[in-house]
Amino acid sequence: MSDNTPFPITHWSEDDRPREKLALKGASALSDAELIAILIGSGSRNETAVSLSKRILASVGNNLNALGKLSLKQLVGFKGIGEAKAVAISAAMELGRRRRSSSVSELSKIVSSQSVFEIMQPVIGELQHEEFWIIYLNNANKVVNKSQLSKGGITGTVVDVRLAFKLAFKCNATGMILCHNHPSGMLTASDADRQITRKLKLAGENLDIKVLDHVIITEKNYFSFADDGIL
Repeated sequence: MSDNTPFPITHWSEDDRPREKLALKGASALSDAELIAILIGSGSRNETAVSLSKRILASVGNNLNALGKLSLKQLVGFKGIGEAKAVAISAAMELGRRRRSSSVSELSKIVSSQSVFEIMQPVIGELQHEEFWIIYLNNANKVVNKSQLSKGGITGTVVDVRLAFKLAFKCNATGMILCHNHPSGMLTASDADRQITRKLKLAGENLDIKVLDHVIITEKNYFSFADDGIL
Protein backbone atom coordinates (compact mmCIF):
# COMPACT_ATOMS: atom_id res chain seq x y z
CA MET A 1 0.00 0.00 0.00
CA SER A 2 1.38 3.45 -0.91
CA ASP A 3 2.13 6.21 1.59
CA ASN A 4 -0.78 8.23 0.20
CA THR A 5 -3.40 5.56 0.89
CA PRO A 6 -6.15 7.18 3.01
CA PHE A 7 -6.11 6.24 6.70
CA PRO A 8 -9.76 6.74 7.79
CA ILE A 9 -10.68 8.09 11.22
CA THR A 10 -12.49 4.84 12.00
CA HIS A 11 -9.13 3.04 11.90
CA TRP A 12 -7.46 5.34 14.39
CA SER A 13 -6.93 4.56 18.06
CA GLU A 14 -9.81 5.50 20.34
CA ASP A 15 -7.99 8.60 21.65
CA ASP A 16 -7.41 9.91 18.13
CA ARG A 17 -10.96 10.10 16.79
CA PRO A 18 -12.04 13.74 16.71
CA ARG A 19 -15.48 13.07 15.22
CA GLU A 20 -16.37 10.71 18.04
CA LYS A 21 -14.89 13.13 20.57
CA LEU A 22 -17.02 15.97 19.19
CA ALA A 23 -20.17 13.83 19.35
CA LEU A 24 -19.48 12.87 22.97
CA LYS A 25 -18.07 16.11 24.39
CA GLY A 26 -19.04 18.88 21.97
CA ALA A 27 -17.00 20.96 19.55
CA SER A 28 -15.51 23.16 22.28
CA ALA A 29 -13.67 20.15 23.72
CA LEU A 30 -11.61 19.73 20.54
CA SER A 31 -8.31 21.40 19.75
CA ASP A 32 -7.89 23.46 16.58
CA ALA A 33 -5.98 20.57 15.02
CA GLU A 34 -8.75 18.10 15.82
CA LEU A 35 -11.39 20.38 14.27
CA ILE A 36 -9.32 20.72 11.10
CA ALA A 37 -8.82 16.96 11.08
CA ILE A 38 -12.59 16.54 10.87
CA LEU A 39 -12.63 18.83 7.85
CA ILE A 40 -9.97 16.92 5.94
CA GLY A 41 -11.28 13.49 6.98
CA SER A 42 -8.14 11.42 6.57
CA GLY A 43 -4.38 11.58 6.57
CA SER A 44 -1.99 9.14 4.94
CA ARG A 45 -0.70 5.73 5.93
CA ASN A 46 2.16 7.34 7.84
CA GLU A 47 0.35 10.37 9.27
CA THR A 48 -3.07 10.80 10.85
CA ALA A 49 -5.29 13.73 9.95
CA VAL A 50 -4.64 15.20 13.40
CA SER A 51 -0.87 15.06 12.90
CA LEU A 52 -1.24 16.59 9.44
CA SER A 53 -3.43 19.35 10.87
CA LYS A 54 -0.88 20.06 13.61
CA ARG A 55 1.82 20.35 10.96
CA ILE A 56 -0.24 22.85 8.94
CA LEU A 57 -1.05 24.91 12.04
CA ALA A 58 2.60 24.92 13.14
CA SER A 59 3.56 26.45 9.78
CA VAL A 60 1.43 29.52 10.56
CA GLY A 61 2.41 29.79 14.22
CA ASN A 62 -0.80 28.06 15.34
CA ASN A 63 -2.69 31.20 14.32
CA LEU A 64 -6.12 30.61 12.79
CA ASN A 65 -6.20 34.10 11.28
CA ALA A 66 -2.97 33.31 9.44
CA LEU A 67 -4.39 29.95 8.36
CA GLY A 68 -7.41 31.72 6.89
CA LYS A 69 -5.12 33.79 4.69
CA LEU A 70 -3.50 30.79 3.00
CA SER A 71 -4.49 30.37 -0.63
CA LEU A 72 -5.59 27.06 -2.12
CA LYS A 73 -2.22 26.84 -3.83
CA GLN A 74 -0.43 27.23 -0.52
CA LEU A 75 -2.64 24.65 1.19
CA VAL A 76 -2.10 21.99 -1.46
CA GLY A 77 1.61 22.55 -0.99
CA PHE A 78 1.40 20.51 2.21
CA LYS A 79 2.01 16.81 1.65
CA GLY A 80 -1.28 15.02 2.24
CA ILE A 81 -3.49 17.96 1.26
CA GLY A 82 -5.17 17.72 -2.12
CA GLU A 83 -7.51 20.21 -3.72
CA ALA A 84 -10.65 18.83 -2.04
CA LYS A 85 -9.12 19.08 1.43
CA ALA A 86 -7.75 22.54 0.70
CA VAL A 87 -11.20 23.70 -0.42
CA ALA A 88 -12.78 22.30 2.77
CA ILE A 89 -10.31 24.21 4.96
CA SER A 90 -10.76 27.42 2.96
CA ALA A 91 -14.56 27.16 3.11
CA ALA A 92 -14.49 26.64 6.89
CA MET A 93 -12.26 29.69 7.37
CA GLU A 94 -14.62 31.81 5.28
CA LEU A 95 -17.67 30.59 7.21
CA GLY A 96 -15.96 31.60 10.44
CA ARG A 97 -15.28 35.06 9.07
CA ARG A 98 -18.89 35.45 7.90
CA ARG A 99 -20.21 34.29 11.27
CA ARG A 100 -18.23 37.02 12.99
CA SER A 101 -19.55 39.55 10.53
CA SER A 102 -23.21 38.51 10.82
CA SER A 103 -23.05 38.54 14.62
CA VAL A 104 -23.14 42.35 14.46
CA SER A 105 -26.72 43.56 14.11
CA GLU A 106 -27.51 45.66 11.05
CA LEU A 107 -29.41 48.02 13.37
CA SER A 108 -26.52 48.48 15.79
CA LYS A 109 -25.93 52.05 16.90
CA ILE A 110 -22.65 53.77 16.12
CA VAL A 111 -21.45 55.43 19.31
CA SER A 112 -17.73 55.71 18.53
CA SER A 113 -15.04 54.79 16.05
CA GLN A 114 -14.61 51.56 18.04
CA SER A 115 -18.17 50.63 17.02
CA VAL A 116 -17.16 51.03 13.39
CA PHE A 117 -14.10 48.85 13.89
CA GLU A 118 -16.18 46.10 15.52
CA ILE A 119 -18.57 46.06 12.56
CA MET A 120 -16.02 46.28 9.77
CA GLN A 121 -12.96 44.38 11.02
CA PRO A 122 -14.55 40.96 10.37
CA VAL A 123 -15.51 42.17 6.88
CA ILE A 124 -12.30 43.79 5.61
CA GLY A 125 -9.69 43.64 8.36
CA GLU A 126 -7.97 40.48 7.16
CA LEU A 127 -8.19 40.94 3.39
CA GLN A 128 -5.06 40.94 1.24
CA HIS A 129 -6.50 43.58 -1.11
CA GLU A 130 -8.06 46.97 -0.45
CA GLU A 131 -11.83 47.53 -0.29
CA PHE A 132 -13.79 50.74 0.28
CA TRP A 133 -17.09 50.47 2.18
CA ILE A 134 -19.68 52.93 3.43
CA ILE A 135 -21.84 52.51 6.53
CA TYR A 136 -25.15 54.35 6.13
CA LEU A 137 -26.88 55.74 9.23
CA ASN A 138 -30.28 57.15 10.13
CA ASN A 139 -30.96 60.15 12.39
CA ALA A 140 -30.40 58.00 15.49
CA ASN A 141 -26.96 56.93 14.22
CA LYS A 142 -28.21 53.38 13.71
CA VAL A 143 -26.87 51.36 10.80
CA VAL A 144 -29.45 51.09 8.02
CA ASN A 145 -27.08 49.61 5.44
CA LYS A 146 -23.45 48.95 4.68
CA SER A 147 -22.14 48.52 1.18
CA GLN A 148 -18.89 47.82 -0.65
CA LEU A 149 -18.30 50.76 -2.95
CA SER A 150 -15.16 49.49 -4.64
CA LYS A 151 -12.54 46.76 -4.58
CA GLY A 152 -8.95 47.21 -5.64
CA GLY A 153 -5.44 45.86 -5.41
CA ILE A 154 -2.96 45.78 -2.57
CA THR A 155 -2.28 49.52 -2.64
CA GLY A 156 -5.53 51.22 -3.56
CA THR A 157 -9.06 51.35 -4.87
CA VAL A 158 -11.20 53.77 -6.91
CA VAL A 159 -14.25 55.42 -5.35
CA ASP A 160 -17.34 56.55 -7.30
CA VAL A 161 -18.82 59.53 -5.42
CA ARG A 162 -22.09 59.43 -7.38
CA LEU A 163 -22.70 55.80 -6.46
CA ALA A 164 -21.98 56.52 -2.81
CA PHE A 165 -24.82 59.05 -2.61
CA LYS A 166 -27.15 57.09 -4.86
CA LEU A 167 -27.07 54.32 -2.25
CA ALA A 168 -27.53 56.88 0.54
CA PHE A 169 -30.76 58.14 -1.02
CA LYS A 170 -31.93 54.58 -1.64
CA CYS A 171 -31.80 53.71 2.06
CA ASN A 172 -32.88 57.17 3.29
CA ALA A 173 -29.61 57.69 5.14
CA THR A 174 -28.80 60.97 6.84
CA GLY A 175 -25.21 60.11 7.69
CA MET A 176 -22.30 58.14 6.27
CA ILE A 177 -19.13 56.64 7.66
CA LEU A 178 -16.40 55.84 5.16
CA CYS A 179 -14.29 52.74 5.74
CA HIS A 180 -11.44 51.06 3.96
CA ASN A 181 -8.70 48.64 4.88
CA HIS A 182 -4.94 48.83 4.62
CA PRO A 183 -3.61 45.31 3.88
CA SER A 184 -0.11 46.57 4.76
CA GLY A 185 -1.20 47.12 8.37
CA MET A 186 -0.16 50.78 8.23
CA LEU A 187 -2.47 53.12 10.13
CA THR A 188 -1.54 56.31 8.29
CA ALA A 189 -3.95 58.27 6.10
CA SER A 190 -2.49 58.74 2.63
CA ASP A 191 -2.97 61.84 0.49
CA ALA A 192 -5.45 59.85 -1.61
CA ASP A 193 -7.38 58.90 1.56
CA ARG A 194 -7.59 62.54 2.59
CA GLN A 195 -8.60 63.65 -0.90
CA ILE A 196 -11.53 61.23 -1.26
CA THR A 197 -12.67 62.13 2.27
CA ARG A 198 -12.78 65.84 1.40
CA LYS A 199 -14.56 65.09 -1.87
CA LEU A 200 -17.28 62.98 -0.22
CA LYS A 201 -17.66 65.36 2.70
CA LEU A 202 -18.18 68.35 0.35
CA ALA A 203 -20.72 66.43 -1.71
CA GLY A 204 -22.53 65.40 1.47
CA GLU A 205 -22.77 68.98 2.68
CA ASN A 206 -24.48 69.97 -0.57
CA LEU A 207 -26.89 67.02 -0.32
CA ASP A 208 -27.55 67.31 3.45
CA ILE A 209 -25.98 63.92 4.17
CA LYS A 210 -23.17 64.16 6.71
CA VAL A 211 -19.90 62.29 6.36
CA LEU A 212 -19.31 61.58 10.05
CA ASP A 213 -15.98 59.77 9.90
CA HIS A 214 -13.52 57.86 7.76
CA VAL A 215 -12.06 54.81 9.47
CA ILE A 216 -9.03 52.90 8.20
CA ILE A 217 -9.19 49.26 9.28
CA THR A 218 -6.35 46.77 9.73
CA GLU A 219 -6.38 43.28 11.21
CA LYS A 220 -5.88 44.43 14.79
CA ASN A 221 -6.40 48.18 14.92
CA TYR A 222 -7.92 51.24 13.26
CA PHE A 223 -7.42 54.93 12.53
CA SER A 224 -10.29 57.44 12.73
CA PHE A 225 -10.23 60.75 10.84
CA ALA A 226 -12.76 62.19 13.31
CA ASP A 227 -10.81 61.10 16.40
CA ASP A 228 -7.63 62.54 14.91
CA GLY A 229 -9.32 65.85 14.08
CA ILE A 230 -8.65 65.72 10.34
CA LEU A 231 -12.17 65.09 9.02
